[in-house]
Amino acid sequence: MSSEIQLTRLIRGRGATLNPPSRYLARHSVPIDDGWHAWSAGEHADGHGSVHGSEQRAAHRSFHGAVEESVPQPWVDDPDPETQLLPDRTRQLITRNQSPDIPFDRSINPYKGCEHGCVYCFARPTHAYLDLSPGRDFETRIFYKTRVPELLEEALSKPGYQCRTIAMGTNTDPYQPAEKTLKITRNILEVLLAYRHPVSIVTKGQLILRDLDLLSALAEQGLVSVAVSLTTLDNELKTRLEPRAAAPAARLRALRALRDAGVPTGAMIAPVIPFINDHEIEELVAAAAEAGARHVAYILLRLPLEVADLFEAWLEAHYPLKSDRVMNAIRASRGGKAYDATWGKRMRGEGVFADLIARRFACALRRHDLEQAKLPPLRTDTFQPPGRTQMALF
Repeated sequence: MSSEIQLTRLIRGRGATLNPPSRYLARHSVPIDDGWHAWSAGEHADGHGSVHGSEQRAAHRSFHGAVEESVPQPWVDDPDPETQLLPDRTRQLITRNQSPDIPFDRSINPYKGCEHGCVYCFARPTHAYLDLSPGRDFETRIFYKTRVPELLEEALSKPGYQCRTIAMGTNTDPYQPAEKTLKITRNILEVLLAYRHPVSIVTKGQLILRDLDLLSALAEQGLVSVAVSLTTLDNELKTRLEPRAAAPAARLRALRALRDAGVPTGAMIAPVIPFINDHEIEELVAAAAEAGARHVAYILLRLPLEVADLFEAWLEAHYPLKSDRVMNAIRASRGGKAYDATWGKRMRGEGVFADLIARRFACALRRHDLEQAKLPPLRTDTFQPPGRTQMALF
């Protein structure tokens, strides 16, 4: 864990216990209790109120200006940090990638940051690009994309555009709480449906059921698939690990509802964490199969950049007796490091523990006839670019 001193505090409804600065900032401040708050409250150095305390308060005011006792001190954590929704100056909506170990080459993330607060989220380091913390800032300062319908139509109408599935939920959840009012994900689905463009979605948000009308219409044309993210069936663990995400039972209900609506649906068991939730692999596969998942996959815990320190601090706060054991197993699966980003290894890991997870998962799939199960390929041949008239086809 980083040697830099950080204040660690559990906050109800928040996953990260730290708020480290952006790695791109040349300078940053660290809160330190220098004792001035005690002097301003009239305490003597030996802890007793006295006339001398008044003299100290006067000296404090002369140096720092008047101090109101009601003003929160900078070294005290906000006990209930509010979520801020901030507009993003969006210039390009579709993000491209060339990673050989993921099945898509383009994605849309309606939000930067995620209020679900999953402490393990591998997207946390992206908040450093905004000069914000991958810790609590990531889950309390959420940026939403702007001019979404216009930018999406503009991208789809470019002469050289080739239709391939757009993935959503690859970085942050498209159905996090902000979506309830902002409806950015819904706007994207409306545009994709209008032009018959395929889309795949990964989410742990039950809010996806709000858009069953659009998803059903897309499914009828072979244009959508959904993967519901399952991490645990234990509500207590869910609350610690993913504080503002939907409960396990709610996610399984969403999976069933999507299946009943004719939407091709699978489950993503992620992340698998040694000695925290790995004992649930068989139960999670069984629950997903019973709920109607047509495909089930898993990902071993990933701890890139700042996520490693954030996760280790979370372990110390919630599972101090397991912390060393968990981190040792993670390092054993990542070539002796907290994380190995090598393509082909980053999703599954390597070594004895990673191989055991893979074998257990394969056995669970066979038990439920899911070993060869796949979600159907999505159609690209019905795509109709914006602005194309019937005459343009001749």
